[in-house]
Amino acid sequence: MAGFLSDLVQYRKLLLMIMVLGIGGTHLSGFQMSVINYTSPYIQKFINETWLERYGSVLHQETLTLLWSFIVSIYCVGGMIGCLCSGYLTAKYGKKKCLLFNDVVLLVATLHTGFSRRAKSFEMILIGRFLEGIGAGINMNAHVQYAGEISPKKLRGFVNVTSSVFLALGKAVARILGLRDLLGTEDMWNVLLSFSGLVALIQLLFLPFFPESPPYLLLQKGDKAGCLKAMKQLWGEGNYHTEFDDMMKEKAVTKGTKIMNVLEVLKEPSVYPQLSTMLLLLLSLQLCGLSAITFYTSEIFQTANLQESIIPYVSLGVAISELISIIFCSSIIDRFGRRILLWGGYLLMALILVLLETSLLLSDQFLWMRYCSVILIFLFLIAYGIGPAGAVASVMNEIFTLSTRCFLVLFASSSLLLSWSFQRFSSTCSSQKQKGSQSLKSQKNSKHVNLRRNVIRLWRRMLLKRRHSAPSSDRPP
Repeated sequence: MAGFLSDLVQYRKLLLMIMVLGIGGTHLSGFQMSVINYTSPYIQKFINETWLERYGSVLHQETLTLLWSFIVSIYCVGGMIGCLCSGYLTAKYGKKKCLLFNDVVLLVATLHTGFSRRAKSFEMILIGRFLEGIGAGINMNAHVQYAGEISPKKLRGFVNVTSSVFLALGKAVARILGLRDLLGTEDMWNVLLSFSGLVALIQLLFLPFFPESPPYLLLQKGDKAGCLKAMKQLWGEGNYHTEFDDMMKEKAVTKGTKIMNVLEVLKEPSVYPQLSTMLLLLLSLQLCGLSAITFYTSEIFQTANLQESIIPYVSLGVAISELISIIFCSSIIDRFGRRILLWGGYLLMALILVLLETSLLLSDQFLWMRYCSVILIFLFLIAYGIGPAGAVASVMNEIFTLSTRCFLVLFASSSLLLSWSFQRFSSTCSSQKQKGSQSLKSQKNSKHVNLRRNVIRLWRRMLLKRRHSAPSSDRPP
């Protein structure tokens, strides 16, 4: 650990660049994915009020659900477009220029979402979310590639994991700012949505002071002097012949080879082993149970009889635990290797899932099992952060060459966006189904109440008829 800290001191300029890259890269994606949960009721109320003011009628629940689904899904549509464009843009203009251009797009998106309430236009939220999706597709790809290319060999694993660190940081920041004590209120929801513009502005101001990635300058532009200058600027004075020789070997192997597109990569037999590894890693990441844990966390907390006011803070604790575990993973990945972290992380996650299922099944018989479920959720996300969360990103960024890396990151980012959109769609359908079941239940209860009232009235009428029809001698004096 002491050697790792001394390396960070030596590469302090690189560390500063990683921070500037991260806050405008995957940090924004994680924030934008999570912040929509905390603004959901306020945006829906804003849509309803705007519709009533424009057309003089209340918006039907089905139409409101449809408009809200558009606001959620348009972000993923923009993200897919951004992913498809990012490969060409980063190959032609470089990662640095793409990120600077992307910051301008995000500032425009922030103006739309921030002033939508004053303009009384929910269409501006749609436009802003679409532009934010395009920005997320571009910055996720450019950030991951940029971070992998500026890292020295001894810190390659650490730098590659930082993309996952900032993704988790974005989720945690969204949960912190989304609390009702801060910006998660009806008066401040548009300010909460506009926070990403502030982060994009910070990157726009400070990124121009850092160089383009050395491999891009040497392999794509053929600028050997610029490559050496960038290495000295980022890594300080030292002997970097190993890294430079590796880039020269890659240049000799890929001489005359341009950046491949998706079809060219799929037609190239030499990359099939890497593609198989990438697909296996992405498949395991999607099927490891993380989506289910994320989706049912609130319900498990409610089952444990936690108060509604405490649940947001417990969820924040879960996000912070994930962030700390990924930071710990970044500090040990170069020492223990990727394979050990992947095997150990998945084995721990499988064991914790078995224990979690057991505790949920026995929670009705033993009440203390409900609190065990809460603890197991924390342990599951810690195991995920130490293992797959960081190791998968590092492996996928290292097994491809520069000519095929664009396709790799594009595919991985698209997979993440599709997974998130599926979770949001399932959440929307679940909430609407729950509302429908509650309304149906209330309708049934009202029918039972009316039936009881009618039976009581009929019984009273029968008693009155019997009294009037009875002989006068049988009547009481």
